[in-house]
Amino acid sequence: MYDEENRPAPGPLAGFTVGVTAARRADELGALLRRRGAAVLHAPALRIVPLADDGELLASTKQLIDQAPDVVVATTAIGFRGWVEAADGWGLGESLIERLREVELLARGPKVKGAVRAAGLTEDWSPSSESMAEVLDRLLEEGVDGRRVAVQLHGEPVPGFVEALRAAGAEVVGVPVYRWMPPEDLAPLDRLLDATVSRGLDAVTFTSAPAAASLLSRAEDRGLLPELLAALHHDVLAACVGPVTALPLQARGIDTVQPERFRLGPLVQLLCQELPGRARALPIAGHRVEIRGHAVLVDGDLKPVPPAGMSLLRVLSRRPGWVVARSELLRALPGAGRDEHAVETAMARLRTALGAPKLIQTVVKRGYRLALDPAADAKYADA
Repeated sequence: MYDEENRPAPGPLAGFTVGVTAARRADELGALLRRRGAAVLHAPALRIVPLADDGELLASTKQLIDQAPDVVVATTAIGFRGWVEAADGWGLGESLIERLREVELLARGPKVKGAVRAAGLTEDWSPSSESMAEVLDRLLEEGVDGRRVAVQLHGEPVPGFVEALRAAGAEVVGVPVYRWMPPEDLAPLDRLLDATVSRGLDAVTFTSAPAAASLLSRAEDRGLLPELLAALHHDVLAACVGPVTALPLQARGIDTVQPERFRLGPLVQLLCQELPGRARALPIAGHRVEIRGHAVLVDGDLKPVPPAGMSLLRVLSRRPGWVVARSELLRALPGAGRDEHAVETAMARLRTALGAPKLIQTVVKRGYRLALDPAADAKYADA
């Protein structure tokens, strides 16, 4: 898309910074966000350790081959593929596939169904909703009392699923294909945590519950949990790929947004709606000014602004048209000390960055104000 002067129009996420906590498919998510104009800060909140050499997975696999379950539930495509690949590595691949042909095989959603069929198997049933709740409903309707149900686990909690099956009389065998571990290098996660707490991010994305839990845990370890929760409560949007992913955040009272379809594309599209909707747009000196995370749109033209300038602009925009004293603006500047000359320097750079000096007026001996259009004065007079 192009603007009236035939320049590429800014993307819907231009001027916003989005944190990515994913360990898997982070490159794909980052590319989708950048394509729409976002700046991306990536810090894997965990690492996924395949259990090909893990005795727990080997023992579960041998147990299922030796003693056939009645039902096997495949929950993720990557987990099911990993299970088959690990079994191949142990020389048990063919035996596992043969055993799975004999049982009732349920696949949670189209991607899992694709992985099942790629292994030469055919699922007996798959829900259109991709919901584990629907899988659970089917099993309970069939009746599981006295039946052995194997559930392919993948590191994420499946709230109430195993417990409900056991309460209904099933013997549940877990097949742990992956284990979530903290990242080996915590520095990127600490940078993302610091950026969230300082409101340097506009949104943080989560694609797994363990990633959300890991960020909360790291904040607690560093004594920053209250600050993180405050940021996510008020200023930084928590965007989750689905309801299971959101559980650790919601348990802390954090409101999250989730797309209707639990996929990366819809997650990015949701951010394209939510973040611009949270930006402040004002009619100033004959221009439409939209204040975003680290940039400003002036009549649709993206203007990157230094952090100090954004801090000043946010203070001015809280009371558009009102004079804000230099002393108050000075308090908004990080590490500025007591010299009000720092405000003048930052203000000069802000005006240069905006490319329209008349947007901000100097009120002699008093401070600065946004030059709000007269027609808008009444609207914001009591703000």
